[in-house]
Parts: sequence; C-alpha cells; structure tokens
Amino acid sequence: MQLNEGLIAELQHEAVSTRKMLERVPADKFGWKPHEKSMTLGRLASHIAEIPGWTNETINQDVLDFAKMEYKPFEPNSAEELVKFFDDKLASALDTLKNNATDENLMGMWTMKNGETVYMTMPRIAVMRGFVLSHLIHHRAQLGVYLRLLDVPIPSSYGPSADEGQM
Repeated sequence: MQLNEGLIAELQHEAVSTRKMLERVPADKFGWKPHEKSMTLGRLASHIAEIPGWTNETINQDVLDFAKMEYKPFEPNSAEELVKFFDDKLASALDTLKNNATDENLMGMWTMKNGETVYMTMPRIAVMRGFVLSHLIHHRAQLGVYLRLLDVPIPSSYGPSADEGQM
C-alpha cells in the first residue's frame, strides 16, 4: 500500500460527515455567531469547505508563504453553494492525492511561513494529517456546536448523534 492510499481513504471518510454537516447550515443564519470572538456561522462553514483545497498547496508546493499570496474567503449565498464549493475542493484534493502524492513527495518537507516568519516545516504527510485533516475535523466539531445552539439537528458522524440514532 502506498502512503497516499491511506490519506485518500481518510479524506473520503471525513468528507461524508463534513458534507452532511454543511448541508444543514441555514443560510439565513450565516451572519450569526455564538460569541463576539467567534467566527460567523457562514465564515466557519466556508472555512471548513475550503480546507480540502489546502491539499493542493501541500502536495504541489514546497512552501506556502502568506506574504506572497492573496486570499479572498469564499462567501456562499446558500447551503447549496457551500456544498458545491466543498465538493469541488474535495474532488481536486482527491485528484491531487491520487496523481501527485507519491511516497517520496509525502515524505518531503513542506514549510508554512509569512515572509521571514516560519510557522512550521515538516513532512507533507504530517501536514496532511495535522494541518489539513485534523484541522477539518476540529472546525467541523465547532460547526456542530454552532448548529446545536441554533437547534439544527446534528447528523451522525463517528456514531449516532442525539438527533439521529443511526449512522
């Protein structure tokens, strides 16, 4: 088994729960946030939807330098737009993992920085696990709390939820 196969399987598995959660984000509440220091619901959901796209930068580049890039957050107008954006990022990520993530590539070093400030340098496989997949799971859990506070039923994920007794 090649290293990319495990990452592909894990990303596909996490995508099922993520997609179910994103489908439930109420567009009329995109501006809501549970605390003044929190992201809005719409920003959190679009951040989650964009995370699979980070796979491309991780696998296809050696360095991500925030000082040399322009970032414009995705701002959906509906849950359908949000899910489509996620699906597109996911498809691109899976294609990149399948075609470009060789064992040698995954063991190569990758750096995230902002100009001269280096945030991390580690093997791409560790970036995929820690910065892409774990980051996705972390924010999806936050989204679950947001949805709970808005009385939106939470889908099952790793086991039954209080709203859905089955997986």
